[in-house]
Amino acid sequence: MQIDVKIDDAEVLRNLGKLSDKMKKAMPEGLSDLVVQVANTVIKEHPWQTRTGNNSRSIRYEVKGLTGSVYSTSGYGGYLEIGTSKMSAYPYFRPALDRWLPKLGDFIKGRMRW
Repeated sequence: MQIDVKIDDAEVLRNLGKLSDKMKKAMPEGLSDLVVQVANTVIKEHPWQTRTGNNSRSIRYEVKGLTGSVYSTSGYGGYLEIGTSKMSAYPYFRPALDRWLPKLGDFIKGRMRW
């Protein structure tokens, strides 16, 4: 299972001349803050924490430029998120993203150093 958050590069590039150097630096830092919050929420609110803890320990994240990813390396994280024909879904990635994504602007603004 993997979720990606990407700041629209085309829009950024079109307006790059208008962006201050502070904003150019703050955008990937703010995105990184968002990705860390999403990953921590996924780990903390994982529906199968009381089992072995394997999936919780398998949650990873990375940020490269203006793209951030949060993913499970357990091999079954996606099945937990969307379910199977024999098991109901236990969403934990999407709710975490829905909770934190509206705060992306606040994270970027928080990284602006005046």
